[in-house]
Amino acid sequence: MRREGTESPESMLNVALPKGRLGEKVYQLFAEAGFECPAVLENSRKLIFENPEAGVRYFWVKPSDVAIYVARGAADIGVAGKDILLEYRPDVYELMDLGIGKCRMAVAAPVGFEEDGARTLRVATKFSRIARDYYAGMGRDIDIIHLNGSIEIAPILGLSDVIVDIVETGTTLRENHLEVRETIVPISTRLIANKSGFKFKRAAVERLMKGLGGQNG
Repeated sequence: MRREGTESPESMLNVALPKGRLGEKVYQLFAEAGFECPAVLENSRKLIFENPEAGVRYFWVKPSDVAIYVARGAADIGVAGKDILLEYRPDVYELMDLGIGKCRMAVAAPVGFEEDGARTLRVATKFSRIARDYYAGMGRDIDIIHLNGSIEIAPILGLSDVIVDIVETGTTLRENHLEVRETIVPISTRLIANKSGFKFKRAAVERLMKGLGGQNG
């Protein structure tokens, strides 16, 4: 028989957290909103943590995978950067901007670079869809060079003319003699929900949102 004041596994809110400092910061916000699970911050190799009394189960995943877990229903909610949502367009609800992890998606080029509008612009990026959509809106002909590693080296070695990447402080750009040319879109961490899960666990999600809204406000 289930103890009063606890939630069954089926009714608990399943939360996908991105591994790393951002996920730890998000967890603290959730805990302060009434969804605490102290085991999350223990130094262990466990990946799944639950607190039946608070009605919540957390699990750590790679940041770029959070939206997949949520879209596929393995998690009811999660947090993902706006860059991931724009690039992969997962079929999820975007519920609110948590106002953390702020940075920007930008175009950067070598200092002194002069663009030749008569020829195809070579763009190195991890975010091919965002770059393609941005330049399509300008009617600019580009050649996308999709890379998974350090993007900054591409224009230095002549592989690309410019890069499209996330910029936080700009230190890495400056150290490699690059500079921001245009900001494409501001980026921050968003609370997302599985569409079906939101329908069945709406009360819990809205309670969390109310707690988060109170903190951010």
